[in-house]
Amino acid sequence: MVFLYNLSIRLYQLLVNFASLFNTKAKLFRIGRKNIWEKISKQIDPANPPIWIHCSSLGEFEQGRPVIEAIKQKDPNKKILLTFFSPSGYEVRKNYPGADYIFYLPLDTKRNAKRFINLINPQMAIFVKYEFWYHYLNVLKQRNISTYLVSGIFRSNQIFFKPYGKWYRNFLKAFSTFFVQNNTSKALLESIGYSNVVVTGDTRYDRVSKIASEAKDIPLVKIFAEGHKVLVAGSTWPKDEEIILPLAKEIPDLKIIVVPHEIEESHIQEIIRKSPTPPVRFTDSDFNNAKESNILIVDTIGLLSSIYQYATVAYIGGGFGAGIHNTLEAAVYGVPVIFGPNYNKFQEAKDLIDKKAGFSIKSYNEFKNLLNSLLSHKNTYQLAANQAKELVNSGVGATQKIIELIF
Repeated sequence: MVFLYNLSIRLYQLLVNFASLFNTKAKLFRIGRKNIWEKISKQIDPANPPIWIHCSSLGEFEQGRPVIEAIKQKDPNKKILLTFFSPSGYEVRKNYPGADYIFYLPLDTKRNAKRFINLINPQMAIFVKYEFWYHYLNVLKQRNISTYLVSGIFRSNQIFFKPYGKWYRNFLKAFSTFFVQNNTSKALLESIGYSNVVVTGDTRYDRVSKIASEAKDIPLVKIFAEGHKVLVAGSTWPKDEEIILPLAKEIPDLKIIVVPHEIEESHIQEIIRKSPTPPVRFTDSDFNNAKESNILIVDTIGLLSSIYQYATVAYIGGGFGAGIHNTLEAAVYGVPVIFGPNYNKFQEAKDLIDKKAGFSIKSYNEFKNLLNSLLSHKNTYQLAANQAKELVNSGVGATQKIIELIF
């Protein structure tokens, strides 16, 4: 199995190198790891060992961030090393001031894992949500370095819980404690012999609560939204936009704010072409044309979490693709959330549905009917809004529980 695992890592590297010839993310993945050992050895003093926190990508960073900031608040002198696997995390957060060192994680080979851990000499390691790398975890276990999983979530269809998953179950022996999001995850881990499990919840509740308390006022969006019912469509992909944009004619008194996940010019132009009424772009707008249009395209990054405060209803993108984006960023403002059918890997989405604060749709007609119902039935809408806010408030506190148990 080790041979096959190592082979898969090597094949992955070859595929990335080939894809980097024509794919931007693959190119960033490859270039970002160039001279990585020199960068690490120059920056880190192994005599002053950091706490190593690893996130796969941007979503996991948002779960790890409250833990990083809580550690720094507890002891500002502790050094934090933050690593990412994906360019979509590293490239956005490579200048994050809360960490002392930020690197791409070298690919998981036996040689890389030994070299990396020798160089950084971590006090402890914290993996966020998932990312189970055999060689890294093996070296951490051999060195008796305390290793934790935070905001972990496990599902019965994962390989750890299959009859043929014994070798993969051994990965989990490296963890000193699993801090998981729900009782299902705890029961699954206990079913394969792991009792070092604590249900602490999801640290994203702490993160979105803090974001909402620090939300920026965005005058242009405020002018656009003022006096209207507003649909904020966040982190959208083309399939999401196909069912969002027609609403501008179907529900003419509705204002629609589209915040696409990718803001390349080609994608923005595609949204403009699909719009049934003339849209305005955030970067090209003034207060007058913002008032006149009923579609606003936000063609810049970093504003979505604050824009949700202007929503009557939020639509969360990704549900017609790999999976939905962050529903809690909207729910924290007491806003009902709607998303596509691919949400089953996201506990918070299931919880929102259970509370009748979140709704999954499979088609344009289903979306239009649901939205009309929410906007025209005050009691139904208010119940959903209140439940969304209550769910987020009840989830706050995971970070503090984790910090108290680790330190």
